[in-house]
Amino acid sequence: MSSYYPRTKDLTRTRKSLTESPPSSPSPTDKNYRHERLSRYDSSGESATDKPVGRTGSYTRRETRLAALNRQEQDSTAKDYKKMYAEALHENERLKSRLQDSKQELVKIRSQLEKVTQRHDRISERSTALDMEKREKQALEKRVSNMEEEIKILTELKSDNQRLKDENGALIRVISKLSK
Repeated sequence: MSSYYPRTKDLTRTRKSLTESPPSSPSPTDKNYRHERLSRYDSSGESATDKPVGRTGSYTRRETRLAALNRQEQDSTAKDYKKMYAEALHENERLKSRLQDSKQELVKIRSQLEKVTQRHDRISERSTALDMEKREKQALEKRVSNMEEEIKILTELKSDNQRLKDENGALIRVISKLSK
């Protein structure tokens, strides 16, 4: 029985340290302790520890509970890392998708810019061609007006030439009558 005595002392010390801790927001481990305390009571309301049970049994149960808590903490930590990794992968995929969309949009915008530039070049070429055509048209109109003036002058000269021929013929007749 003397071998059990130190264990009982350790257990009471552990219980005291748990009850002496200041109240704070209930952590998951505190909830588990409360659950464990409540589960010690059976339906009759008597504490399971009130029943005669060997001290080694309660110690074993305590060790089992502590091991389960440690496993839960390790699992929750591992789950947190898994969850964070999954979230990071999801975010990475979402960003890749956005990058791909942005690249496609950039290609569309570049093609539209190229089309607009080509149109602008065609329009500027057309405007240059139109300017050249306008200059050519003006030059041609000027030449046409000059030619019309020349034609007018030529028609006047023809009429003058015909008149002079007619006068010359009349003079020749008059001279021939006088010479007879």
